[in-house]
Amino acid sequence: MAQNTAFFPSNFLWGGATAANQLEGAWNLDGKGESVDDHYTGGNVDTPRRITPILEKDAFYPNHEAIDFYHHYKEDIALFAEMGFSVFRMSIAWPRIFPNGDDAEPNEAGLQFYDDVFDELKKYGIEPLVTISHYENPYALTEKYGGWKNRKLIDFYIRYAGTIFNRYKEKVKYWLTFNEINCLTMPFGAYLGGGMILTPEDNPEQMRFQALHNQFVASAKAVQLGHTISPHFKIGCMLNYMVAYAKTCNPTDELITQRFDQIRNLLAGDVQVRGRYPGYAKRYFADHNIKLTISEADEQALKDGCVDFYSFSYYMSSCMGQQEKDSFKNSDDLMIGIPNPYLKTSEWGWQTDPQGLRWLLNHLYDRYQIPLMVVENGLGARDKVDSDGSVQDDYRIDYLKQHIEQMREAVGDGVDLMGYTTWAPIDLVSAGTGEMAKRYGFIYVDKNDDGTGSLKRSRKESFYWYKKVIASNGADLSNN
Repeated sequence: MAQNTAFFPSNFLWGGATAANQLEGAWNLDGKGESVDDHYTGGNVDTPRRITPILEKDAFYPNHEAIDFYHHYKEDIALFAEMGFSVFRMSIAWPRIFPNGDDAEPNEAGLQFYDDVFDELKKYGIEPLVTISHYENPYALTEKYGGWKNRKLIDFYIRYAGTIFNRYKEKVKYWLTFNEINCLTMPFGAYLGGGMILTPEDNPEQMRFQALHNQFVASAKAVQLGHTISPHFKIGCMLNYMVAYAKTCNPTDELITQRFDQIRNLLAGDVQVRGRYPGYAKRYFADHNIKLTISEADEQALKDGCVDFYSFSYYMSSCMGQQEKDSFKNSDDLMIGIPNPYLKTSEWGWQTDPQGLRWLLNHLYDRYQIPLMVVENGLGARDKVDSDGSVQDDYRIDYLKQHIEQMREAVGDGVDLMGYTTWAPIDLVSAGTGEMAKRYGFIYVDKNDDGTGSLKRSRKESFYWYKKVIASNGADLSNN
């Protein structure tokens, strides 16, 4: 196929993406309450993380310090500015603002911290893209209310969203309501996304989809509220999109794959962009004895609270079909599928598929016809620090280069793509495994899986490459 010469629009947003729980640290400073992630122990490629309802004295909780962005944000933002970022995706830690989630008044020290971060970004002309809830539910909401299966969390979330909308309306234009909201369609999302500790007796699927509905309503109400507070706000949804291909041309495999795409991926977009539940979801709920509590007021809220743009994370693809004996689960325990023999697999079981990103961008834009944004895309790898302190991460450059090429092709196809934030611009704690060894950043952080390290920051080879990519607006992807 001939190379498309269309590059990115002049106002294209280039940057990187992070989450407060994976980089901030300072987990109990300045009035911050505990988050669900603060109760997650460390792990690695072989040993899964554990949820500990009571913090254990001898357990290691990697997010408690993470990379201490809380005390290094000026240094880190200066490095992002050196790369030429025009946007920085970050999240606000809900329990830093409302320590228990249901507090009557916000924590001023938490609000001031984000004021300081936004002021630092503004100094360099970097737009913040703020995720309101990124796997950072206050743990007290889990203990007291059972998490998002309880409708009371809708009002707590709206109080929180309204507080930060009003506080930062002059500093933040771009917002995302929930990170990877569709994770609740999968078992791993019950705790991370929904703040729920479920047992088989709870009918977990019923609970997860009810929690998802409650988040849909909260998101829609937040969109409406945000638009009343500032007409300049652009408020988007955010999904983790798992592209799936049928393993064979057997029609049954095609139908299995279609249903996976509908429930795992499209459902959340259809509700948040189109404002209503699609027919395939109603059929799925009936077939699986899922009975959701949905009021007429909920239906109206969904209709009135449609998002302004659609954002998503994309890392890999998989295959679907009847061949259950060939099924695999990657080491992060996040995705299930059948290996694709045409794709390479990373150490963590992720199958790299740059062309899948072009397919997805066309797939989404054809369906929704609203601006799209890729807000997570990156390669986790074990980086080696050479004797001179450098990190030669050509593998990361190659991964990102191929995906940017496919984004460029999608723009040439007519897709309205507004920006790209890689995951992550700086090394941080892996959400899936709790490791530091699984590194994504352009900036190396001296921090080990056991919590040791100086936290010193240094530039990798990819740092200079991405700086050149941004300076050329995606035209120069060479690695010289």
